[in-house]
Amino acid sequence: MTSPVSPPPPAKGPGPSPAVRIALVGALVVGVGVGAFVLGRRGSGGSSGPAFSSGERQGPPTAGATVEGMPEVPSEPKKMDVPGSIATAAIWVDVHAPGKVRDALARNAWLKEQLGKPLGQGFVSGWAAFMGSTGDDLKASFKGAVLDVVAGQLLDAPFRTVWFSGDTQAGTPAFIVPEADKKSKAGWDALDAVAKRGEMTADRCPDSTVKVPEGGFHLSRWLVAEQQLWAARTEDRVVLARHPVVVLQGLCTPLPELEAKDGVDVEVGFDPNAYGREAQLLTHVLGMTGNARLQFGVEGDRLVGRGIAGTLSPSHPPYTEPISDDLLKLVPEETPVLFVFNLTLPESLEPAALKTHWEGKSAQEVRTRTRQVALVWTPRGNASLAPELALLWGSEQDAEGVQALFSGGARTLKTATLCKHVVLATSDAELERLKKACEGRAPNLLNAAGPVVTGLRAPASVMLGINTGRLLGGLLMDGYTSEARVDRSSPLPKAAPPEIEAARRDLESLPYLGFRGKVVGYGPELVSEGFGT
Repeated sequence: MTSPVSPPPPAKGPGPSPAVRIALVGALVVGVGVGAFVLGRRGSGGSSGPAFSSGERQGPPTAGATVEGMPEVPSEPKKMDVPGSIATAAIWVDVHAPGKVRDALARNAWLKEQLGKPLGQGFVSGWAAFMGSTGDDLKASFKGAVLDVVAGQLLDAPFRTVWFSGDTQAGTPAFIVPEADKKSKAGWDALDAVAKRGEMTADRCPDSTVKVPEGGFHLSRWLVAEQQLWAARTEDRVVLARHPVVVLQGLCTPLPELEAKDGVDVEVGFDPNAYGREAQLLTHVLGMTGNARLQFGVEGDRLVGRGIAGTLSPSHPPYTEPISDDLLKLVPEETPVLFVFNLTLPESLEPAALKTHWEGKSAQEVRTRTRQVALVWTPRGNASLAPELALLWGSEQDAEGVQALFSGGARTLKTATLCKHVVLATSDAELERLKKACEGRAPNLLNAAGPVVTGLRAPASVMLGINTGRLLGGLLMDGYTSEARVDRSSPLPKAAPPEIEAARRDLESLPYLGFRGKVVGYGPELVSEGFGT
């Protein structure tokens, strides 16, 4: 391995305050938590590869670790049992402007306020001591905190956070700097010199066609304040993760260049191939090819939606049209996730006609008609809870064909016709919720904030609306009830503890994020637009 080198001299000035440092830790942990939820929670017993203990140390962000009493580095590295296949990048977050995003998070008033409350403290407590440990604590060559090296050097170049699918993904993400510059490499070397407490080697990639550097890969186990990270670097790439197998996947996976259009600072993408036939079918039906991406930009001290990006199929792209008022009237205002798309489909929904259409022959052989379709989804934070999902089909004359298309599965869907839409829901309760909105007995999206209604009414081919406050507030309450010990002697209380209720209210103050993508002319790409509160 190369010998550690000293990082560039620190910038003049006092450096970030402990509050700013812990704000960045909190933002990092929240981002990782949201991504992990998207993939689905995995138990620790389901991960493959070597397991290592990672004890939790509680304490304020300035409670640093010291080198006193830390275990010595083993003299011989351990050889990794390399997985047999490369993992698929299922979901990823590209940060194109790390400095700009870091500054916005550090100045965000809501985030800083939460860090003094149980909500923020609960998120960051396990990593506060790791990131708050200073160069003086560790007798390192750098000044300031570990967080300053990680955020200000290691991840100062554009980077990608990846959650892998498959048996070897271990439920944790990899932080990958695909084109590490001198600053990133110097930060890696500075931490490796003082935090390394173990090493693993790998002589090949899971995919045998990927070229391995001479001498193989060397993965360092960093241990600070009883928290561990695995890290590795090659000539042009730096990778960090909680699990060594994830680091190896990060070293071996091919990555596109991290490029974005002006005004796009962060992108969230996913690969439908990692989610099975249903996701692949949905993207095909939508007339999209390649990977769809949600785009964000930084405005002041906050992230705002910039729209949906993706490549279109030339045979049956979606058409562009505003959301109908009938649909806005049908969707409850509190809905956490709304996905709307406009489809051109055959006049008949018979399987033979659909097959011909999706093979690109409908223009010549089958008469077509447009439909507006929506998915209303309430994600749950407890695996024991039934899903809350409804399909809203904006053409009453398709009722028989739609019910035939969605019959025969493991779950019997509840059906109704509401607000000129055919509705298929996962439960009677979900159907009743939609019925109340349609009849005006409960707020619907026509009662939402003005910018949201305006954004929903703008022309779009595909549209995603995320009520982040309702989404995260609901997941919090589900998480609380799933962790509560309930039995005959200790039933679930009728009201949550005050700190849980306070956290829910704080989360529900978060904004609505809207993402639109629309077809313009015959271009191969969706035009991205964003809206929200």
